[in-house]
Amino acid sequence: MSPAMHTTDIVIAGAGSAGCALAARLSENPALNVTLIEAGSEARNRWIDIPIGYFKTVGDPRFDWRFETEADPAMADRRLPWPRGKGLGGTSLINGMLYLRGHRRDYDRWAAKGNAGWDWESVLPLFMRSQHRVHADGATHGKGGPLAVSNLPRDPLSDAFIAAAGRCGIPATPDFNTGDNTGAGYFQMTTRDGVRQSTARAFLDPVRQRPNLRVLTGLQVTRVRFEGRRAVGIDATDAANRTVAIDARREVVLCAGAVQSPQLLMLSGIGDAAQLQAHGIAVVHHLRGVGLNLQDHLQVRPSFQCHGVETLNDVANSTWRSAREFLRYHLTRGGALNAGVYRAGAFFALDAQEPDWPDIQIHFGLVSFDRPHQPPHPFPGITLSACLLRPFSRGRIDLASSDPRAAPRIHPGYLEDPRDQRLAVAAVRKMREIAAQAPLANVVARAHEPDASLQRDDEILDWVRRRSGSIFHPVGTCAMGPAGDADAVVDSQLRVHGLSGVRVVDGSAMPDIVSGNTNAPIIMMAERAADWIRMDAA
Repeated sequence: MSPAMHTTDIVIAGAGSAGCALAARLSENPALNVTLIEAGSEARNRWIDIPIGYFKTVGDPRFDWRFETEADPAMADRRLPWPRGKGLGGTSLINGMLYLRGHRRDYDRWAAKGNAGWDWESVLPLFMRSQHRVHADGATHGKGGPLAVSNLPRDPLSDAFIAAAGRCGIPATPDFNTGDNTGAGYFQMTTRDGVRQSTARAFLDPVRQRPNLRVLTGLQVTRVRFEGRRAVGIDATDAANRTVAIDARREVVLCAGAVQSPQLLMLSGIGDAAQLQAHGIAVVHHLRGVGLNLQDHLQVRPSFQCHGVETLNDVANSTWRSAREFLRYHLTRGGALNAGVYRAGAFFALDAQEPDWPDIQIHFGLVSFDRPHQPPHPFPGITLSACLLRPFSRGRIDLASSDPRAAPRIHPGYLEDPRDQRLAVAAVRKMREIAAQAPLANVVARAHEPDASLQRDDEILDWVRRRSGSIFHPVGTCAMGPAGDADAVVDSQLRVHGLSGVRVVDGSAMPDIVSGNTNAPIIMMAERAADWIRMDAA
């Protein structure tokens, strides 16, 4: 074993949305020494700061792990990109910045499965604690927390979408974050004065000078070390492939995300014994649920050609328009660059059995393209992108190798359940209905994709298989649940079952995916975990 670089009380593996928030909260106690470890860098770049800059940063190996799924038979045998953030701030460096808490029933369902303390009434104060209300609009959004959340400016196209959705039975709502997200309206975004608020910027930067907080970058954690069944530290490698060992007096906390937290557990001998042994990994603790229960929001993206309006397609495809918006942003922090692609959206239920719990989310995009991260179409275009909010299909994460630097195998499991197939087809039909309603119909020239001639369910489903993809919300691979649940990985306080001194605090611990974007709920989970870790350390 390599000599320890140093000894700390708490070592946190992964400085993403959860890791940065957790390190900031834990280091509020000056008696608690906290070490935060990140494989990436400080991640300083102008395109990170500019809200729409994720078109530049996604796919850049400096900021993105650039994972891909295995070829998926249910998705026309395609390998789909799965961007995951790399650097201080993790995926909050490259995400769409939408601040959405989900629906109250998401959390009540977690609690009903035996996870005490995760019901809506219990988690709402944690959301409030994190959030700083940038624009006072009469609603209660937070009480001075570190995470700045801004309202988005109105625009004519988004207004037209909201009005068209209203004609299709989806009422307008001023706020998606009350516990009932039903309706159509404008999103809120984690920006301040037109600048992205990653968790590194919001939580970590203001506290970096604390003497009890150490932040180490350029170190990839390779395993958790155990003495018996107690975690005692981590091993990591630096850029020169040298091993660095850090001892933890109290706890090791994995905040590496839904792809890499289960991978780290498996590399450390925690997981399905047969899989570990197949890769020559000594079994510390058989825990079959590690890597299972993978859930993600499949994104079904009909696009439409427009006329008589300017969209982001026109800005991207015009040198002078691009220069105009770049100058506008730097002079005023306004214009097309100060918000993401998706300003407005809608939540609604297509399943008549649960009409008060939305199962579809639409992101209304002021851009259209054939593939994510490809150039926009050469005509004005919009996208109505639907997420299947609570998929029945499940995937898994497997090890590809015992080499910590080898990416794990991602089996997303999209559309394996017939209920998801039916919902995807129904979502396409609903988006067509919205696009056909005034005032949105007044600017829609034609359906670009899928072509209007595709009308049968089997034709639409075939298009979904060939053209849909992830909206990058993977969760569930270290699922929270009681000890009696054979597939649960962590308990309700996020401690790994059967072990001591190790927790998992990130989206992988969600037992079920939330009905909305995942960044705000993951930050909330870090707030929850910080309370429990501080109590245990008292």
